Amino acid sequence: MSAPLSTDADVQSPAFHDDDYVEGAYDSTSIQAVMINQPRRRLYDYWRDFRNLPSFMENVRSVDLLDDLRSSWSVAGPAGAEIELVSEITEDRPGEYIAWRSTEDSDVDHEGWIAFRDNAFGRGTEVRVLISYDPPAGAVGKLVAKVMQREPRVQARRELRRFKQLMETGEISTSKAPDAAPRADRHF
Repeated sequence: MSAPLSTDADVQSPAFHDDDYVEGAYDSTSIQAVMINQPRRRLYDYWRDFRNLPSFMENVRSVDLLDDLRSSWSVAGPAGAEIELVSEITEDRPGEYIAWRSTEDSDVDHEGWIAFRDNAFGRGTEVRVLISYDPPAGAVGKLVAKVMQREPRVQARRELRRFKQLMETGEISTSKAPDAAPRADRHF
């Protein structure tokens, strides 16, 4: 006699499966995610041109493309320090995924990836970023970066939020007053 047919569907969660986070062992790893109401390819294309990243990443001062796979980044570190990163792309699946790692020329040993996936319910794109790094000066450096709001875990969350704003509205909201805005003299 055969087993009765099951009506249970074999359905996987629409969430990402993060089985292999990173290749190496790092002191700090962070994964952040956001849903953005834009087509996956548009988001990938904007991010893949790394020169766009300073437009929404507050601590990234500049990105220079060295060749098709390598880029040099100037990043604001704790206490006004300038951190130089040289990254190379280790995997690039157009429209879906970009992975990178640091080269020997970097001030900070790091690696990470960003994945773009159509939302299972047909609305927008799930964007997930993983960053792993060894903080300069070890645990003390990590604590200083955290206090100074320069810790990559905090930055990744903020930058994904800013990326979402930019991609959905074309601008990034801020509570800072514009530099050029005139101010009335408050002391009469």
